Amino acid sequence: MADPVEPFWGPQTSYLNFCEEDYVVTRFIAEFVNTLSSFTFVIYGIYGLVTSPKEQRTGPRLISYTGLIGVGVCSAGYHMTMKYHTQMSDELSMHLLTTPIVYRLLTFKASPQRTKLVGTILLILFTTVMVTHMVMDEFLLHASAFGLSIYVIATRTLKVISQQVPDPAIKKTLQNISIFGMMSFVFGYFVWLIDDWACNILTDVRHTVGIPLAFLFELHGWWHVFTAIGGYVGVAIVDLIITGDVHKDPTDQLAWPVPFAARLMSSSQKSTKQS
Repeated sequence: MADPVEPFWGPQTSYLNFCEEDYVVTRFIAEFVNTLSSFTFVIYGIYGLVTSPKEQRTGPRLISYTGLIGVGVCSAGYHMTMKYHTQMSDELSMHLLTTPIVYRLLTFKASPQRTKLVGTILLILFTTVMVTHMVMDEFLLHASAFGLSIYVIATRTLKVISQQVPDPAIKKTLQNISIFGMMSFVFGYFVWLIDDWACNILTDVRHTVGIPLAFLFELHGWWHVFTAIGGYVGVAIVDLIITGDVHKDPTDQLAWPVPFAARLMSSSQKSTKQS
């Protein structure tokens, strides 16, 4: 790779940096691949909005898909500048995406009293986590709260699918798609860990192969791609089951690679049964 250039955004002020070398491609973008890959969230969010019926592009659906777009924009801003305030916006956007989804799942078919109680508790938790995180530079609470949100979304989604989808074939399809989204998210976290643990090795490999092949070994960028897929699946499936749009197979209306993965999982399960 070429020698780093003079950074347009000045010295790093964020307290986290990742394995990608800063300002290697251009002086205007600190982490080029991490910035570019962040827009995967934006693409999936826009796809979700565009493919939604016009009369349904309001309320919770609008919030959810806009949340995906927001994560992408804030993540790109963080990796582009490596500044403290953009890091905080990135981490805030993660909770702004997951908290409304948790709210929708926990208040589905709930009484008005329970709905208000859940909303109040989530608002208090969200405020506590983010204020503590930003004021005290505390990362563990932020990460734990985000991980707990993902766990609640995953488990609750599967539970609601089993309760609310009457057709066995459609139920199985939705479960397969949900599991694929979870697997994508877990795999993304796995490559995130490798990017951290094996940074020196990955850096040497990138220097050896050179641009553009070096981009393939920017694993934090792949974390963005796989978590964007998982996030999109989560938003889409929750939206389908909460709105009651579960009387037909939704596979073909979802973005790639969800249809491919759903058909592959279905074929694999049929082959296992036959054998």
